[in-house]
Amino acid sequence: MEISFVNLEWAEIGMATIDTLIMLGLSALFTVIIGLPVGVLLFLTSKGQLLENRLFYATASFVVNILRSVPFIILMILLIPFTKLIVGTSLGIQGSIPPLVIGAAPFFARLVETSLREVDKGVIEAAQSMGATHWQIISRVLLPESRPGLIAGITITTVALVSYTAMSGVIGGGGLGDLAIRYGYQRFQTDVMLVTVAILIVLVQILQSIGDWLVLRFSRK
Repeated sequence: MEISFVNLEWAEIGMATIDTLIMLGLSALFTVIIGLPVGVLLFLTSKGQLLENRLFYATASFVVNILRSVPFIILMILLIPFTKLIVGTSLGIQGSIPPLVIGAAPFFARLVETSLREVDKGVIEAAQSMGATHWQIISRVLLPESRPGLIAGITITTVALVSYTAMSGVIGGGGLGDLAIRYGYQRFQTDVMLVTVAILIVLVQILQSIGDWLVLRFSRK
């Protein structure tokens, strides 16, 4: 099959790329803002930790697991009424942010919990013996010690959000995913589909490279 690339509108592709970057940036920001404290709470309230609380941990863990288990495309559809309620629309960039954040934050929270579990317990006990408060242990021990793992978690989550933003095009979310569906799939313009996929692949490679560099930068020698 010959592909001529005659259907490409570079101005439209450029705007779709910018929309995707905006969706990605905002959703990643809110995902970290929500997912980080949730992950810290999951860790602190788990068995043998500073704020051990089996009921809270079991409840929070159950909610996180439910949100993680729902396929994102179904989650987007289920959240349409909620999205309209909080932002006034379920379309475009504005309507894509809530489902993107709700879909990614539980995933990131689990990565945060896993990273914190890798912190040497002896370091935490040493901080406790010196009279450090819970907040001081979190801010000066747990988060700094787990920084490479947290950065890796942010990278993994952001890369996952790239695919989520593409899927949001199914419900009119805008960006490259919407362009690929409207032109590449519905109008059988294969050239548009290939270019949007190529841009998404390049974006993922850039994000992963930056994340890998930051992990190495902050890892102890």
